[in-house]
Amino acid sequence: MSIFDWQVKSGDSVVAPHERLSWPRTTGIGLQHVVAMFGATFLVPVLTGFPPATTLLFSGVGTILFLIITQNRLPSYLGSSFAIIAPTIAASTSHGPSGALGGIVIVGALLILIGAVVHFAGIGWIESLMPPVVTGSIVALVGFNLAPAAKANFEEDAVTAAVVLVLLLLSLVVFRGLLGRLAIFTSVVIGYFVALARGKVDTSAIGAADWVGLPEFTTPTFHLSVLPMFIPVVMVLVVENIGHVKSITAMTGIDNNSRVGRALAADGLATVLAGSGGGSATTTYAENIGVMAATKVYSTAAYWIAGLAAILLGLSPKVGAVIASIPPGVLGGVTVALYGLVGILGVHIWVTNKVDFSKPINQFTAAIALVIGIADFTWKMGDLAFGGIALGAIGAVVVYHVMRMIGQWRGTVIIDGPASDDAAAQDLTAGQKVAL
Repeated sequence: MSIFDWQVKSGDSVVAPHERLSWPRTTGIGLQHVVAMFGATFLVPVLTGFPPATTLLFSGVGTILFLIITQNRLPSYLGSSFAIIAPTIAASTSHGPSGALGGIVIVGALLILIGAVVHFAGIGWIESLMPPVVTGSIVALVGFNLAPAAKANFEEDAVTAAVVLVLLLLSLVVFRGLLGRLAIFTSVVIGYFVALARGKVDTSAIGAADWVGLPEFTTPTFHLSVLPMFIPVVMVLVVENIGHVKSITAMTGIDNNSRVGRALAADGLATVLAGSGGGSATTTYAENIGVMAATKVYSTAAYWIAGLAAILLGLSPKVGAVIASIPPGVLGGVTVALYGLVGILGVHIWVTNKVDFSKPINQFTAAIALVIGIADFTWKMGDLAFGGIALGAIGAVVVYHVMRMIGQWRGTVIIDGPASDDAAAQDLTAGQKVAL
């Protein structure tokens, strides 16, 4: 049976990935997915200085590739990854946009490699290498590391930024359903018009842009010095993809564990393709999970519509020019919330996995990684420069595993349960058992 043979389903019951509604209704659901992803996806190229139309084009192409590689059984939209913002800005400063694109290509290539290993070996080794306390710490520090960037944008036009931030919060608490999930998009649109009325928007490029045409393409260049900035992003994308697949499994009741490797490799390929042409790195999108939860329509046919619509948007320079004209004040208001939200997602990983922070192994893994990441520690070794994200991610992995290894060797600590050697534990200087 072809992967494109969706079973047509009528009525308002749950629609599985291999099923679809009528094409008019499927198109409507697909366009909802476009609107849901749009608010976050276009922000990444604006914040990093990449052409928005190019990112939208590769986002749509990446989504189509993801559906094909996962055999049309994993409903997902591949939007812009926020995890890539900090290393992209840093790499662009030293090597220009092409140097940052080289880092994005490397991220995608590593993700493909991990996907291939997972496909044949499963995800057990990832869970052992990066338990929840480590993954949560890495995701959290990636978001909080961007706090200075949010502050800089906010200060460009504090009045507009404050309006956008207030609108974002009001949209979240006042509106429900799809409107509530579009809070980012809504606040940016209204904030744009506020800035326009205050003379803070440069619209000169909009009038000169064509309605239809190819976006701006840029080829990558590769520099060894950008590697430390980008490698930790691979860990974040792995976590996001695995989390997405688990969410789909929970929502549909269909076991997708065998497709995790395909999902990782597909996202990696989409990221390589985007980086090769001037687009942002991609990742599976929680915004679209929200649309599926509300509609109970998990059909991959709707994502084909969304992917094709994104490609059409990417082929309109006029749309790209409008997005690129969003002023710093508007971005400052929304990024204060969004960058913090990325950090809170790391906390969410700790909470959902019930990480026990009464144990020193968890306390120090998170504490050291977060301070290194937020303070943006740097360490130079020849041409290589390790920033806060890289050092924090490495620190989280090293601290956890070194403490765990020594604790097990000493036989005097608790790792995941009751002490294996109570007598030894009582010999500790403090007279108490240390629970790692």
